[in-house]
Amino acid sequence: MSKARQLRDRMAEQGLVHVMAAHSPLSAILAEEAGFDGLWASGFELSALYGLADMSLISMTQHLDMLRAIAGRSSLPIVADIDTGYGNAINTIHAIGEYERAGASAVVIEDKTFPKVSSLAPGGRQELLRMEEFQGKIEAAVNTRRDPDFLVIARTEALIAGLGEEEALKRASAYAEAGADMILIHSKKKDPSEIESFSRAWNGSIPLTIVPNAYPELSAPRIRALSNVRMVIYGNYGIRASVTAMQDAFRRIVRDGGVQNVHADIVSVDEIFRLQGTAAIKSQESRFLR
Repeated sequence: MSKARQLRDRMAEQGLVHVMAAHSPLSAILAEEAGFDGLWASGFELSALYGLADMSLISMTQHLDMLRAIAGRSSLPIVADIDTGYGNAINTIHAIGEYERAGASAVVIEDKTFPKVSSLAPGGRQELLRMEEFQGKIEAAVNTRRDPDFLVIARTEALIAGLGEEEALKRASAYAEAGADMILIHSKKKDPSEIESFSRAWNGSIPLTIVPNAYPELSAPRIRALSNVRMVIYGNYGIRASVTAMQDAFRRIVRDGGVQNVHADIVSVDEIFRLQGTAAIKSQESRFLR
């Protein structure tokens, strides 16, 4: 059974799947051990890892290299954040083939112009494609995938762009007609009112995906009450947690003039060895290095 099929089955069985953002194989390992249903190969997190803004500055090659590395160290299905599909419908055709071969089980494509600006960037440029042009991208993606279970998720940024619910619903319906498997609806409001209203108004022809970054009070029980939502993506929590921990440890080391106090508060080197699979390597050495 393909991982794409596993992801579809989990949604059918559980009603709601929880997908955690990953920016490295290590973060993917930690997400799997924590019990998430899938991984979000996040463009935002990978951009942050490189110290760059999430403005289409990371190339498809860089993102694919990281996705392959993550796929090699995790058994979870991967939902790939491919922004605008790296160009027009022809670029999207190329991208779908590459991402499916690299180990993705799904892609999310958004209806912004290329290059995009991060949805939650203050004062960011949020320009949307013509609806008909984005329909062509979705049709191209659906017709390109080899595995029929591979999910093509259409992300509309109509609420992010301030165009209102009516426009968001219109675009979502058009993308569903073009063959999308799910709609990702996003908002930059600090409360979930736009998302809840959209979900209630949605016709339910295909399920919804949400990313509750700006409205964290939208908990799993509250999400389940939105009958159309089948996937929740925790889109930037891995990189934010990493930065929080490193900022704290690094500042303490400078303040304390050494690691004598921090040492006891962070994981042991043995835990890093475990995550690296060092015991298995030692076993292989004993067996094969003669």
